[in-house]
Amino acid sequence: MADKPTIPEGGFWPAPEVPQPNIYPMEWRVETEKLAAIYDKSKRMVWNPADLPWDDLRPEDFTPEQRLGIMYWFAVLANFDASGPAVFARATVHAFEQHEEDPVRKCFFSITRDEMNHEECCQRSIARLWPGGPLDWRPGTDLEKAAHNNIGWLYHNGGRYWHGYSTAVRKYSLAVLFTSFMMGEMAASTLFRGMASGTRHPVFGEMFSKIGRDESRHLQICMTILENEWPGLTDDVKGQITKQLRAGFVFLSMILWEPPDGFWDLPPYFLANHRVLMDHAREAGLGVLSFEEQAENWKVAIARVRAIVERWGIEFPAIPELDISGVEVSFIDPEDIIPVF
Repeated sequence: MADKPTIPEGGFWPAPEVPQPNIYPMEWRVETEKLAAIYDKSKRMVWNPADLPWDDLRPEDFTPEQRLGIMYWFAVLANFDASGPAVFARATVHAFEQHEEDPVRKCFFSITRDEMNHEECCQRSIARLWPGGPLDWRPGTDLEKAAHNNIGWLYHNGGRYWHGYSTAVRKYSLAVLFTSFMMGEMAASTLFRGMASGTRHPVFGEMFSKIGRDESRHLQICMTILENEWPGLTDDVKGQITKQLRAGFVFLSMILWEPPDGFWDLPPYFLANHRVLMDHAREAGLGVLSFEEQAENWKVAIARVRAIVERWGIEFPAIPELDISGVEVSFIDPEDIIPVF
């Protein structure tokens, strides 16, 4: 019978220190129990987009113009929601590399999973009503050509955003990153609440309600992290946050309202075509709010964000497009835009 193995006598050589940033050494530090509880709740609230009653979404119930309008709206949404999984996956890796506490990393992962569901809703809605959309189809009518061209320009800008985000995520602290995320989540929860109550189609109603619930949880995650990060901010970081709040308005207005100047590289005819296509989606009963209702919804979301950040001595930027006073932010560098939906 072989002898039992034993630990050899003598000292040990210390392992080399792991170069940082790195996901090693592994650890599961918990400092914010509230975040751990939110993550546990997220696992109980998981839903499957495939379970929505897609057979009830019948192309023949809409005119071709209405189907095109709905496809276009989801193509616009996908510029934000389809970037969500990659954005938060990158942020999850970053959180591991920076050795953030375990609940922060897990909450990032939960948002990544939710955003994949939201992307799938865009995918399934478009495939159901406009096969080949957003761009893999040949337009015939002038309206179809306008939609196809607008979507191409939209995704050109999305590519600029992704390049900027990919470099910016390593440059900023959690306080800056999560203020930007908070702006997006506040906007998203506002949008989907309005869409859920405004749509005339039960498939979209159920979809928007579930997405809105997810976005509200994401907002809760952002606020919990910011409660830890905002105390003791330097004036420089506060200035970065002010600039990112303005960037959030400029970037997110494409889906929440209309694209203002400051980031969007668009041809002069884009907005006119955008309005026509959005009108068709609205007439189809998707739940798209009117121009005035969208502006009011944006004002409500912005007022909530403003009340939160000003409690911590962070100046709010002027939003002249909505007649909101504040600090002037004259230039938004596409390389520095962080907000996500």
